[in-house]
Amino acid sequence: MKRRQRNFFERLANSATHFTGSSTAFIIAGFIVVIWGILGPIFDYSETWQLVINTGTTIVTFLMVFLIQKSQNKDSKAIHLKLNELLASIPRASNRMVDIEDLSEEELDRLHNFYFKIAELAKKSEHLKKTHTNESALKSHIEKLGTLEGSKHKSTNDNNKESNSRK
Repeated sequence: MKRRQRNFFERLANSATHFTGSSTAFIIAGFIVVIWGILGPIFDYSETWQLVINTGTTIVTFLMVFLIQKSQNKDSKAIHLKLNELLASIPRASNRMVDIEDLSEEELDRLHNFYFKIAELAKKSEHLKKTHTNESALKSHIEKLGTLEGSKHKSTNDNNKESNSRK
């Protein structure tokens, strides 16, 4: 029984989402507002006349908040699953990125900073179009630093040898 109820509410929510996002729903809402406006002089712009539209829009707005959130949750979950599938299917992609939406805000900020640093490194690189995984980008950067440090040591050693040979 519970599963049937869930399916009923799921179908109802999906139908309501599709309908409220349609041109027909917009036209109906516009028509209701026009009719309400036309009825204003007939009801002498009374408090009851104003209360009808205020109450109606408040109820619709209240229900739409939950409907929109449900729709966003479903869409977000579907997008995450599709992205997870793409990440899992690419051999060199980092599997650590699968399900990162479950990380804390602090962990996401650390991850964002990591990618920001990689982007900064890529801007300094001569090969701007070259792509990397997290690991290869970091490894490449460390290797570049090692090469630079090695060349500094080598030039220092070469200079020392030259000065020693002059003595």
